Amino acid sequence: MTPIAKEERAALDRIETLADAERLRAMISNARRLGSDVIERAAFVRLCLIQPEATPGTVEHDVWQSVHALEEMLADERGKTVRLSRTRQKIARDGEAKTCSDLTLKRDASAGFVDLLARGHAELTFEAVVLRHPKTFDMQTRTAARQRLAGAGVDPDQFEPSSEGA
Repeated sequence: MTPIAKEERAALDRIETLADAERLRAMISNARRLGSDVIERAAFVRLCLIQPEATPGTVEHDVWQSVHALEEMLADERGKTVRLSRTRQKIARDGEAKTCSDLTLKRDASAGFVDLLARGHAELTFEAVVLRHPKTFDMQTRTAARQRLAGAGVDPDQFEPSSEGA
């Protein structure tokens, strides 16, 4: 593993405190231009963390983090604003947990699941959200989440809360 340069360490420290989405987007762009994957990913993770209005650690926050993250990725790739309109409408109608559950229980993986995996962000899938919040979702939904992730070659155990913190 390549050691992190002094400048990269300073940028990483700064990213941890930023709460301005536009500044984080600028850092992502600059990191990409300079070829710093570490800075690009850290700024992207922070951007996804600060965008949702819900309290971090809640199902609501995790669901909105996933929605915002995929919208950011698609907008970056397409060069224009992208909104996951159907997902947003379903959340408005049914709530975050039910939307997450319904999409996880679908026979076929959602486009969001496929898109997030293709971009290396299994942790942002609704299936990962389900596993991080086992008290919110029933056994059928948790089993479906585990099976979908495992079927995609992702270890579902990495998303389960540790028993140490329970």
